[in-house]
Amino acid sequence: MDQFTLNLIVVGATFALYFGIAIWARAGSTAEFYAAGGGVHPIANGMATGADWMSAASFISMAGIIAFGGYDTSAYLMGWTGGYVLLAMLLAPYLRKFGKFTVPEFIGDRFYSGTARVIAVICLLIISITYVIGQMSGVGVAFSRFLEVSNATGLYIGAAVVFAYAVLGGMKGITYTQVAQYVVLIIAYTIPAIFISLNLTGNPIPPLGLFADAKATGTPLLTTLEGLVADLGFKSYTAQSDTTLNMFLFTMSLMIGTAGLPHVIVRFFTVPKVADARSSAGWALVFIALLYLTAPAVAAMARMNLINTFYPNGPQNAPLAISETPNWVDNWVKTGLLKVTDLNGDGLIQYYNDGAAKQAAAIADAKKAGADEAKIAELTAAFNEAAAAGAAKLAEKNPQAAGWKGNELTVNNDIMVLANPEIAQLPAWVIALVAAGGLAAALSTAAGLLMAISSAVSHDLIKGQLNPNISEKGELLAARVSMAVAIAVATWLGLNPPGFAAQTVALAFGVAAATIFPALMMGIFTKRINSKGAIAGMVVGLVFTVVYIFLHKGWFFVASTASYSDAAPMLFGIKSTAIGSIGAILNFVVAYLVSNATEETPAEVQELVESIRIPKGAGAATGH
Repeated sequence: MDQFTLNLIVVGATFALYFGIAIWARAGSTAEFYAAGGGVHPIANGMATGADWMSAASFISMAGIIAFGGYDTSAYLMGWTGGYVLLAMLLAPYLRKFGKFTVPEFIGDRFYSGTARVIAVICLLIISITYVIGQMSGVGVAFSRFLEVSNATGLYIGAAVVFAYAVLGGMKGITYTQVAQYVVLIIAYTIPAIFISLNLTGNPIPPLGLFADAKATGTPLLTTLEGLVADLGFKSYTAQSDTTLNMFLFTMSLMIGTAGLPHVIVRFFTVPKVADARSSAGWALVFIALLYLTAPAVAAMARMNLINTFYPNGPQNAPLAISETPNWVDNWVKTGLLKVTDLNGDGLIQYYNDGAAKQAAAIADAKKAGADEAKIAELTAAFNEAAAAGAAKLAEKNPQAAGWKGNELTVNNDIMVLANPEIAQLPAWVIALVAAGGLAAALSTAAGLLMAISSAVSHDLIKGQLNPNISEKGELLAARVSMAVAIAVATWLGLNPPGFAAQTVALAFGVAAATIFPALMMGIFTKRINSKGAIAGMVVGLVFTVVYIFLHKGWFFVASTASYSDAAPMLFGIKSTAIGSIGAILNFVVAYLVSNATEETPAEVQELVESIRIPKGAGAATGH
């Protein structure tokens, strides 16, 4: 059986399972649509939360970013797992005690303000739509390779699948579908990792294999990899090159952004009791750790296998000939996510750091912006000069590099996990399983995000503000229509994402860190913050963070409109992915100052805050 047919069978079987569950668990009421009727077991909810959480960014993109970024990108691991501890300890049980369906509803009631609720809806929509762009681009990557279609066609197929089961099932359908998706994605992630760890180190446990000796050299795997990247002119894999300030702020932004993610918080409204909210957060952390402990090993081993593929006899000897490229290279070239260009016409693939990446990006930006021929010629000359300098520098270690004219292999970070089994020459069924796992990861999170978007529009905006007397049937219809519109917007943005899946998602975390997290923390743990303070804090945090991101990524993510880049950031070397921490500090400070300059919080709201912090006596989640 050929690989394509096997992919179709495995992916088709998992999709049939998801659709079957969505039909079985179809929501019949708003309580089931928004909070699964509040009757989900903590372990099942922990698994669903794990799947909701482990998105295309975690499954497809994170190991790819670590594979090429090394030590500096370990912030993704620390931030995304540390944030769950914050969520379990500081937010989940208190929000479950409050007993509402959505985050904006809590903010509206705690800060006794319809305006605060609307601002929370706006923040939630910005976070969720930015986040869902990363999922849709991940869906496009997975479908394009394994169904052998273009990236755009893959996106359209993924959008249709999400539409079918998310719009039908609501939270009840999504929860039980996510349990199945967690099982698929964790098996798909760990089985190839075990095989590859055995191949490279002889150790079947990938996190231990990462620190074991490589079979081929007899030296530690990381030392071997460090030598390979150094020989090819790439930056060190194990040393820090980013500033400590930026790494700290980025890790904090991911941590508090995690704790402020609306689509994850809403999962804790689906359990029967407050104790179950804590318990399901604990289980979620266990299920998430299984993948996150494996990811660094997957990243290092994938990078090593990639280099060994193109330098079968080591970087000191001739690289792979184009005529001898394995099938997986040809398969990924078709998707446009891997490019091979024979610049010097010698029939070999020179893969090394030619120092010209910045110039190549500048040429692409200039062409997008419609620059004249003279400007493009100037940038091209700079590109050629940098490429020649890179080859000359490398020639000191490798005599063959003297005749090289630039790097001839371009690899998109997002393909590393999906291509890993093919690079390592694992059996066809493992490759098909990884395809199903990547799609499960992207689709489960996309569904959770769309659920958060639809509940914000139908429950918080339409029922909460515009039409309080809307019938339950009308509210369900509004939820499904808003979800369909959100899918269309996310698909369009997914065709032109502002970065790799994990980077795009990191921007959503920045906005969540600067807006939702401070409002929730102040709402639960202090009685002094009033509606004016909360509104001012959220607005300042939102505007500051979004403007800073747009200045670096382009207005509304149109790259040609960017004024700065993350290579040369605007403020103190702080990249756009790390700015959420500063936005959060501004939110806290402004809220405190404004609250102290205005009236006291009403007595009934102060009593409400007291009651939230007493763990006993929560009822079912209600719409109020």
